Amino acid sequence: MPNLNYKHLRYFWMVAKSGSIARASKQLHLTPQSISGQLSEFESVLDVKLFRRVGRGLELTETGQRLLGYAEQIFVLGDELIDAIREESLPQSVPFRVGVADSVPKMVAYRLVQPSLGQDEPIRLICREGRLTTLLADLAVHRLDMVIADRPMPDNLNVRGYDHFLGESGVTVFGATSLRDQTGASFPDLLDGAPFLLPGADVALQPRLMRWFETNRLRPRIVGEFDDSALLMAFGQAGAGYFVAPTAIEAYIARQHEVQVVGRVDVVREQIYAITTERKLTHPIVAAICQFAQHDVFGKQSANGAFSEK
Repeated sequence: MPNLNYKHLRYFWMVAKSGSIARASKQLHLTPQSISGQLSEFESVLDVKLFRRVGRGLELTETGQRLLGYAEQIFVLGDELIDAIREESLPQSVPFRVGVADSVPKMVAYRLVQPSLGQDEPIRLICREGRLTTLLADLAVHRLDMVIADRPMPDNLNVRGYDHFLGESGVTVFGATSLRDQTGASFPDLLDGAPFLLPGADVALQPRLMRWFETNRLRPRIVGEFDDSALLMAFGQAGAGYFVAPTAIEAYIARQHEVQVVGRVDVVREQIYAITTERKLTHPIVAAICQFAQHDVFGKQSANGAFSEK
C-alpha cells in the first residue's frame, strides 16, 4: 500500500482548483514541467488516472473528483491547525468583568476602571451596566469580579459581598444656555421654581439633593426623574431643566454636553463604592482600581474638577 505524499497531493489540489497546470505553476512559483512531472509520479504511485485532457485543458476523472474532496478536507484542517498554533503562541487576554450601576456617571466609571487597561498582563475588559440589584446577583454567582455603585450594598439582599469605599465628591449644577437666559437671579435662588431634572429613586444622590432643597427653601419644578445618568444629561443638554453631576467631571460635562456651570454644592456628596466578594482585596486588578481611586482620583482636587477627598 503506497504512502500518501502530501507534496504531491497539494500539487494535485492546486491544479484541480485552478483548472490548468500553467495557472497552478504561477501560484506555486514552479515550472509547468516540474508540476507535470510530480503529477505523473503521483498517478504512478497511486496507480490511477486523476486527469484527462479535454482540448487544451484538464478535467478530473471520477477518481480525481473523489480525491479532490478528501484533499479539500485535509488542507482545510491543516489551515485550522496552523491558526490554532498561532493563537496559542499569542498572549492570552484575561477577562475582567465589572458591573457599573446605571446611576454612576459614565465618565466616573471610566476613570475608575482605567487602571485595568494598563496592566502588564493582557486584559479583556467586560463591562455590564444595569440596576444595582441585578449586578449584585451576577456578582454572587461570579459572573462579575466587581460592581461599581453609588451606595453600599443594600442590607435586604441575601448576597455575600463587601463594600470598599472609594471616595466622594461634591456636585455641580449645570444648565443649558437657554435656561440661564430666562432668569437674572443668582445661585442657588435661580433654582426656585425652575425646571429641574432629578436623579431617580434608585440613585443614592436623590434624597441628599432633596434635603438640600428643603434646607435652602428651594422648590424647583421637577420635570423628570432619571435612573440613568447619561439619559438625564441628554435631557439637560436639550434644555429640559437644570441637573447635577459630580464636580469631579465638571469640565468634561460642560464641554461634552455644551452646558454651563450654574453653581456648586459641596455639602451634597456623590459617593462611589466598589463591591466585591472579597473582604480583603486579593484580586490584583480590583486592588489596583481601589488604590488608584483612593490616591489618584478621589484623593486630589484641582481647578479642572478632580474629586475631592473627604
